[in-house]
Amino acid sequence: MTSDSLDQAPPARRDRVPLGIFYMLAATVMFAACSAISKWQVASYSFVEVLVFRSGISLLTCAALILPRTGLIVFRTRRLRDHAGRSLTQAVAQSCIIIAFSLMPLAGAVAINFAAPLFATLVAALWLKEKVGRARGCALVVGFFGVLLVAAPGADSFRIGALFALANAVLYGSVTAAVRGMTATESAETLTMYQMVFLTAFFMLALPVAGFSWPTAEDGGAMIINGVLNGFGQYWWTRALLLAPPSAVGPFYYFSLVWALALGFVFWGDVPTLPLLAGSAIVVGSGVFLLWHESGKKPLPADEPL
Repeated sequence: MTSDSLDQAPPARRDRVPLGIFYMLAATVMFAACSAISKWQVASYSFVEVLVFRSGISLLTCAALILPRTGLIVFRTRRLRDHAGRSLTQAVAQSCIIIAFSLMPLAGAVAINFAAPLFATLVAALWLKEKVGRARGCALVVGFFGVLLVAAPGADSFRIGALFALANAVLYGSVTAAVRGMTATESAETLTMYQMVFLTAFFMLALPVAGFSWPTAEDGGAMIINGVLNGFGQYWWTRALLLAPPSAVGPFYYFSLVWALALGFVFWGDVPTLPLLAGSAIVVGSGVFLLWHESGKKPLPADEPL
C-alpha cells in the first residue's frame, strides 16, 4: 500500500435509489426483530450485557460478510477519530433505546425514535445557527406535538421510558447525518466494520460496571440470533445510505413501526391506543415532509425566516 493509493480521489457517487430502498426495507425487518428480542432479553439481563452480545455477534457476522471480499484493507482510513466519535454516539443511543424498551411498549419507543429528523433539524438550528424557515418550523411544531401524544398516555414508567426514547432520537439523528457525510470518503464496508469494532469495545468496557450473568441455553441462542440479525441490519442500513440520498430511502425506514406494532401485539399483547396511532402518524408525516423538503428537488416559498 503506497501513499499514492491513499491520496487517490474516491470514485464519484452514483445514486442507485431502487436498490437503496430495498436495502432500507430489509434493514427495517432486521431492526424490528432485534428490538423485539432485545426487549425480551433486557427483562432478565443488564442492558449492557444484551448490547455486548449483540454488538460482538454482529461484529463476527459483518466480518464474515465483508472480510472475505475486501481483506484487511477495509480498515484503511484517515478518519479514525470520526469513526470513534460516531460509534460512541451510537453506543449511547443504543443504550437509551434498550432502556426505553424495558420501560414502555415496543411500538411507542420506535415511534418516538422517528422524531430523529426533527431533533436533527432543531440541533442544527441551535448549535450550527442554521435558519429555520416557516416550513421547517411548522414541521418541528407539528412533529413535537405528535411526540407528546405518543409519550404522554400511560403510567409513569411509560413517561420515563419516553425520555430515554427521546434521547435516542436526538442521538440517532446526529448519527444518520454523520454516516451520510462520511460516505463521501468511506465505503459502506469500512463504516460498518469500524462501527461494530468500536461498539463492541465500548460495551465491553462498560460491562464490569453493569454486571454480567451467564445466559441460559435458550437466552444464549436468542442473543446469537439477535447479533446476527443486527449485523445484517447495520450493514444493509449503511448500504442504503451509501446507494441513495436520505430523501429517497429515509421514508422507508418508517416501515419499522409497522413491524413493531405487529410484534408488540403478538408477543406482549400491546394493543395500539388511539393517541399512539395518531401521534405516530403525525411524527412520521412530519419526518417524511422534512425529508422531502430538505431534498431540494422542490423548494418551497416558505423558506423565508420566521
